[in-house]
Amino acid sequence: MNETITLLKNHRSIRNFKNYPISEETLKMLIEAGQSASTSNFVQAYTVINVQDHEKRKMIAELSGNQQHIIDAPLFLVFVADLERARLCCELNGETMDIGSTEAFLLATIDTALMAQNIMIAAESLEMGGVFIGAIRNDPSLVSTLLELPQNTYPVFGMCLGYPDTENAQKPRLPIPLILKENTYDSRQNEELLKKYDQEIEKYYKSRTGDKKTDSWTKQLTRMFSKYLRPHMKSFLESKNLDIK
Repeated sequence: MNETITLLKNHRSIRNFKNYPISEETLKMLIEAGQSASTSNFVQAYTVINVQDHEKRKMIAELSGNQQHIIDAPLFLVFVADLERARLCCELNGETMDIGSTEAFLLATIDTALMAQNIMIAAESLEMGGVFIGAIRNDPSLVSTLLELPQNTYPVFGMCLGYPDTENAQKPRLPIPLILKENTYDSRQNEELLKKYDQEIEKYYKSRTGDKKTDSWTKQLTRMFSKYLRPHMKSFLESKNLDIK
């Protein structure tokens, strides 16, 4: 196992940071690493907003479920799926962009996620750490207003970055046989594997919290997917010219 694989396998979410600033040079290096990620058809359909304004961070933290690390992190980035540049390119060449394409929406979202993951890995290679903040989608309209995002864009997630003050134990991932199949989607052992995984996750939470928390992975997903997830997202995306067709 080489250093790169070791780095990837050691990933964990970091929410407590030392009060060390991140230099402009380091930020530029991280962004350049992000830009080196694969991008569909060379579109590069992303924009990154470095949120330094304390009041904006405070509002984003509140709408994200009062996540204090959004305020405290030395660096807080918002990753925006961006098709506005594509619209401008069409305009510059005398054409009109096809609004609301499902493929374009997927392309921009995937491009943004790949770019962000590169940044996280680059940061960890510099002995930094961080956590993704998907909860900014609790109120994407407010985030868009705060960051003055134009049409044809939407905030995908945020990212807190800094030098770790404390680190959590790494959460066990799903067993390989549950996610790696050969030739077909063979689900015959899935139920048995999930039950064993639940036991592992329950043990993890008990150990991490001193028996104060008991939970399992299947229960977490049941709570999440047995209700309508962020029902406002469809109308929000339509308002940003990202309605799916």
